[in-house]
Amino acid sequence: MKKILIALAGIALLASCGNNKYTKDMNLTQEWDKTFPKSDLVEHSKVTFHNHYGITLVADMYVPKGSEGKLPAIAVSGPFGAVKEQTSGIYAQHMAERGFLTIAFDPSYTGESGGEPRRTASPDINTEDFLAAVDFLSNQDNVDPERIGIIGICGWGGMAINAAALDPRIKATVTSTMYDMSRIAREGYFGSADSEEARNAQRQAWAAQRTEEYRTGDYKRAGGVVDPLPDDAPWFVKDYHDYYKTQRGYHPRSGNSTDGWNITGTMSFLNQPLLDMAGEIKTPVLLIHGEKAHSRYFSEGAFAKLKGDNKELLIIPGAVHTDLYDDVKGVIPYDKIESFFKKNLK
Repeated sequence: MKKILIALAGIALLASCGNNKYTKDMNLTQEWDKTFPKSDLVEHSKVTFHNHYGITLVADMYVPKGSEGKLPAIAVSGPFGAVKEQTSGIYAQHMAERGFLTIAFDPSYTGESGGEPRRTASPDINTEDFLAAVDFLSNQDNVDPERIGIIGICGWGGMAINAAALDPRIKATVTSTMYDMSRIAREGYFGSADSEEARNAQRQAWAAQRTEEYRTGDYKRAGGVVDPLPDDAPWFVKDYHDYYKTQRGYHPRSGNSTDGWNITGTMSFLNQPLLDMAGEIKTPVLLIHGEKAHSRYFSEGAFAKLKGDNKELLIIPGAVHTDLYDDVKGVIPYDKIESFFKKNLK
């Protein structure tokens, strides 16, 4: 069980600073290497843009075929530890089929995007990634800068809410199967490590690991989704395995599919709550979650923090966490997401 918990901690978080050295000689993949089929209804291309930390982000852009004029646009990212060739690309392509210009981007330090050391995360930098996506979209000739929304999936749901609380250019926000990464860093899964003693033990472990990493120059990985599955694996670990470790969702650039995040990468999440300012969001927010998802309490907690009449929580009957990752079960409410954005990006 200890091995499982270590692997889960690796899925859960990481933070660190980096530079753009990675992108100087990068060669972007040009062939279609997604975990989903290419749509005949959209034009696809690779694009790059930079954030305020000087990191180059790489995205897949999807444009409705035959579209003219300035379009409403949506930036998509997530899940936490995934890449744009997985879930975020699925959402982006579907929304492009419905008339939106969309981008699905790899966050800093992951996938094809820049930043060193690889596979680290930050509540600040990854929130900035969403703002940088809005910068990029706002400057496209075929985008209406007054009609930009975002979709955050899993751990990027929390980052999306934080971005919406910061940036009034974001006119509408959707989260799907949301994780609050700062809450899970602070409390553990289901509050299992919600004590000062547990947090201090984690700080001590991270501190010792950082000392070793600086000495050796080697950033050790925590491991992705555990494989093979132990007999006593919790049911939600089996849920992750069914997506990330099978043909359904495996991708070689995905940390969750391979060797995971850096062990020390999420330290700053422990002390930096993501959703503290959610109550000041003035634009509409739609939170979507599965009825039987182990993570459902994150969306319910975020919904409670949001104020006013511009919030909605949609619970999908019978759905588990990864049912909202792809189209296998056919339960992602694309019609609802489309109507939400068309109502609020006008």
